[in-house]
Amino acid sequence: MLLVRPVAEADIGALVTLAAGATAGVHTLPTTPAAIADSVARSIASFAAEVQLPADETYTFVLEDSRSGTLYGTAALAATAGTNGTFFAFRNDVMQQVSRDLSISHSVHALTLCSGLTGYSQLSSFYVAGTDPASAALLSRARLLFAAVAPHRFGERFFASLAGITDQAGRSPFWEALGRKFFQLDFVEVERLIAGGRNRSLIIELMPHYPVYVPLLPDEAQAAMGQVHAAGELPLQILTEEGFEADEFIDIFDGGPILQAHKHALRAFTGSRQRRVMGSGGSAQTTTYLVSNTNQKQFRAVLCAAPAIDTSDSIALSAEARRSLQVAPGDTVNCVKL
Repeated sequence: MLLVRPVAEADIGALVTLAAGATAGVHTLPTTPAAIADSVARSIASFAAEVQLPADETYTFVLEDSRSGTLYGTAALAATAGTNGTFFAFRNDVMQQVSRDLSISHSVHALTLCSGLTGYSQLSSFYVAGTDPASAALLSRARLLFAAVAPHRFGERFFASLAGITDQAGRSPFWEALGRKFFQLDFVEVERLIAGGRNRSLIIELMPHYPVYVPLLPDEAQAAMGQVHAAGELPLQILTEEGFEADEFIDIFDGGPILQAHKHALRAFTGSRQRRVMGSGGSAQTTTYLVSNTNQKQFRAVLCAAPAIDTSDSIALSAEARRSLQVAPGDTVNCVKL
């Protein structure tokens, strides 16, 4: 059975191996052993912290085979984006141009560098080896179920920035048309320099602070705006089904979509139900649920088939599911239908 749990120090070696399969400029997880060790230590401290209000905590999760111990993926959830600075994105704006002398009035699409996402909780560093939709959904959505279990650790709004269009060589048409003019670096080079962050001082120093008129960009760059990389199609589908929407923001480097949602629009918050654990029964008709325990510091989540819980105050879990979740009959779990 696959389960999602907080990362542990013993996972560092496996995470280094996982990171070797990540694509620079597409996946934002740390890739060097030192960076991975730092992220693991930060996550362990975040889970251990007694939090009253969200601050600079970052919670990292791993997707593990409960039988073999093999890791198949990792994902993170930051309590607040831009805690160590300001999180930058491009906001899609419409600017009105009017000439009374010529009797001309029209609107122009523009991009404005802004910090409107600063303070939101951020989903990041999502990576799964393979393309199994169920495994990816378990990993991606389990972190939001953790947020539903511990809402005081997070903000009212969440967002996720998805990778934009790049070719096999890592060339981004949006970056080539805009970012390169200010950084004088290749897209992959600047992503390595920034390490996935969007709150570094050099963004303030180098990126344009005035509106960028979209019609002045090459057609290829305009076509790439708000479009997701092929590797991001599955995460996009999962997040959209969860309740996220692409709205007014795009990534400042590759023009990829930024999805956001208020927590009350997310199924993990509005669709989850607490139920008492009981042993599995003999019902032939089952429904797939994402189920987690309610232990913030020893969080566990799994996918399991169980009889419908709509009219019951309990959920029937198999012995394997109970072991994976570290619960016993009579304990409380959080469940959301998939």
